[in-house]
Amino acid sequence: MPIDLPKSCKFCGSSSLISFEGSERMFGMGGTFAYSECEGCKSIQLDEVPTDLSAYYSNSEYYSFLPLVQSSYPRRVFKQIRMNLFLRTNATVFEPIYGYWLKKLAPDFHAKIADVGCGNGQLLYELYASGFTDLYGFDPFIEKDNVINSSLQLLKQRIEESDTSFDIIMMHHAFEHMENPTEILNACFDKLNPGGKLLIRTPVADAAVWKEKRELWVQLDAPRHLIIPTISGFEKISKAIGFNLDEVLFDSTAFQFWGTALYERGFALHQKSVNDVFSKEELVALDKKALRYNQEGKGDQVCFFLSKPI
Repeated sequence: MPIDLPKSCKFCGSSSLISFEGSERMFGMGGTFAYSECEGCKSIQLDEVPTDLSAYYSNSEYYSFLPLVQSSYPRRVFKQIRMNLFLRTNATVFEPIYGYWLKKLAPDFHAKIADVGCGNGQLLYELYASGFTDLYGFDPFIEKDNVINSSLQLLKQRIEESDTSFDIIMMHHAFEHMENPTEILNACFDKLNPGGKLLIRTPVADAAVWKEKRELWVQLDAPRHLIIPTISGFEKISKAIGFNLDEVLFDSTAFQFWGTALYERGFALHQKSVNDVFSKEELVALDKKALRYNQEGKGDQVCFFLSKPI
């Protein structure tokens, strides 16, 4: 008869955990899912991953699987000029919407870049259109491999299965969808070249919204979000693997407020437009509140900038 081993925090190893329940709210599917919050580092983890997790990712509605939007040749030329000017000057006028983290990575146009959990590959495509030449996407949930062109390929596999090493590895809101943080961080460490950089953007349980609203917090996102670290929990596990944690940048948005408010009012995200519920003035105020929360270190998502020692 199998023995149930005691649960422990996947980030700090503490066995002191507080149980709570979450429900699927994005699509209004409901259900009850058992989570644990670590009493030590305060990170969150799903206790048992559903057997068929794919049932909670609707390809027709989930944003990661929307069709890839490609740019015309004149548009790509414009994006390449803009990217060159941005990387040379850091001028805000040339900054793309993802510029705030890209300028910190400061990649060469020929750097070998991987995006783990790439979904439809739109971000990588934008990098290609802006002049980057060696791009790889990894996502076991896409339909099949897709070689977009000689500079960009999307692979239906995990990065652990690749024989390639990289200068930069990115995870944009993919980390929280992975069950084992030690496993994925070790894989990234192994696949990075010495001096390589790792960017992870993820929700964090340091969020004031989580502490105030608990199970109604929009970024709990049961059962898709399997792990949600705190900064202290993430720092402990990443340093144990060998990474340098170079910087933590809060980049949360007003979504933390209006998404949570929709759940409080009993709506699924697809049932109501935010503009149906909040006035333009209210949304402007929420944008300002999100900026203040980021500055105060209590927003609900961050960019972790890590590097592999040389």
